[in-house]
Amino acid sequence: MSRLAKKPIAVGKTAVSVAGGTLTVKGTKGTLTKRVHPSISIVVDEQGVMVTPKDRSRIAKSLTGTFASHVKNMVQGVETPYVIKLILDGVGYKMEVKGKEVVLTVGFSHTVPLEIPEDVVVKVEKNTMTLESANKESVGQFAANVRRVKPPEPYLGKGIHYEGEIIRRKQGKKAV
Repeated sequence: MSRLAKKPIAVGKTAVSVAGGTLTVKGTKGTLTKRVHPSISIVVDEQGVMVTPKDRSRIAKSLTGTFASHVKNMVQGVETPYVIKLILDGVGYKMEVKGKEVVLTVGFSHTVPLEIPEDVVVKVEKNTMTLESANKESVGQFAANVRRVKPPEPYLGKGIHYEGEIIRRKQGKKAV
């Protein structure tokens, strides 16, 4: 069994409930829901949330730690939202928010529109995009989708990268 699931997960001021195979976490910054796998049991008591396998099957054992991590991320996200910053480097490259889309101009012959998920808040200032959400999965997936449009290239470093990400640079051609 997972080491994460052996100890109860502290919930603090959040309200956690399990009903009908659905986990619901309510906090000051939002409400998150997730379907629970039938081989996992989630119990809420005064010490916290306990995640245990219902049987001794291989899938139940492997999903115990996964769901413990999901519960921990959900409890943490509804109290303090997850924030990811993306930085755009390149001459003539720009990004802007138009309605429910992010429009990227990154050196292609066309612009690249990406639809913003409903639970993610996007702010763009010059060449920095800030993504904020209570759901760690959705903010991380949307950040990965934006980065995938134009990942940083190793020679000039142009492209979209995470804040604090180290880009390995190559030397390039040498004159003889």
